[in-house]
Amino acid sequence: MTTIRDRRTAGALRRALTCGILLALAGTALAACAADSADPATGAPSAEAPSPTPTPTPLTPAEQLLADNAATPGVCAVSFTLDGATLDPQLQIQDRLYDHLPIPRADGRAFAGWYPDAGAAAAASADPATGAGNPATRVNGSNLVACTDQQVTLYGAWTTPDAVTAAKARIPILMYHQFTDKPEGESGWLRGNYSYIEDYRASMQYIKDQAFYLPTWDELSAFIDGALYLPDHSVIITDDDADPTWLTMASPINEQLQVMATSFDITGDGAVPQNRFILPRSHTNNMHTAGANGKGQMVNLTPEEIAADMTVSAEALRGIGVTAGATEIMAYPYGHYDDRSKQGLTMAGFEMARTIEQGYVSVGSDKLALPCVRINFGMGVAALKDLIG
Repeated sequence: MTTIRDRRTAGALRRALTCGILLALAGTALAACAADSADPATGAPSAEAPSPTPTPTPLTPAEQLLADNAATPGVCAVSFTLDGATLDPQLQIQDRLYDHLPIPRADGRAFAGWYPDAGAAAAASADPATGAGNPATRVNGSNLVACTDQQVTLYGAWTTPDAVTAAKARIPILMYHQFTDKPEGESGWLRGNYSYIEDYRASMQYIKDQAFYLPTWDELSAFIDGALYLPDHSVIITDDDADPTWLTMASPINEQLQVMATSFDITGDGAVPQNRFILPRSHTNNMHTAGANGKGQMVNLTPEEIAADMTVSAEALRGIGVTAGATEIMAYPYGHYDDRSKQGLTMAGFEMARTIEQGYVSVGSDKLALPCVRINFGMGVAALKDLIG
């Protein structure tokens, strides 16, 4: 007779047997998994295979430029779109003037400038006069860099060399010297050099209000070559000597009105960093003195001596942050120059030089003998309008 205890004992044995079989099967499965993952050469367990990760999206050239210069304050990557040309993005600094935007060249074409959108560029390509003379549409080194999320794209326009010639542009280079706050002017033989500061302010306001195009020196060089369209409604503003009256009275007006100008600095007296709307350039390092014949050193020294002085001057400009522009233009002291002057400048790597001869720059002008429009005391807006339109 089977008792309740016997039945309970049999049930426990069946359960133990079942659990043992399941555990054995489980162990066999685990061993197989371990064997599958073991190193076939050693039998040792292999490291767990890494989970696949998505391939990172490559950086665009502009993004890579930003990544490479992430530590530079205010950095901005400028990209360029231009038919028939591929240009690398360029590093610029937010809220500073554009520094030497590219000026592309191509056979049978002339560049017509950079624009903020494709529509303005297309209009300028069809007729460069529609946008080239308006600083609100054409972008160059007289404009402050303005970026969104550290990037901006500029759109280029082409025209033809015939269009450049047909425009018959004559570019005035204004030449100022010292300034006075006396309406009656200064006394003495240098009276004519001193412009009344309120005349200067009114003249800069006129240039701004009349939307004159303000070419950079590299643009002027390309224009002389016939490779860049400049409108006749253009003007370049310069001052000689970096006199204290320029630094304290006049150049702040250019910053206030956001009108670009060039200061020709005697670097041997100490190269002077100025505000962001002023381009410091060379007025020689130590040649603003009379030589043995009573004329400037540029017509007394040898080409080698001239080159040595100008090389020092260029280095002084680089020392205050002038890079590509350090050797693009200089102004002859007293306006004195000759063939030896030109030879010395060429040896030092200078491309252009401004004289004191009255006149306008045109296609084909001598780059080492650029004329100017001298501004004397008493010449206000009315006189300026007669000179530049």
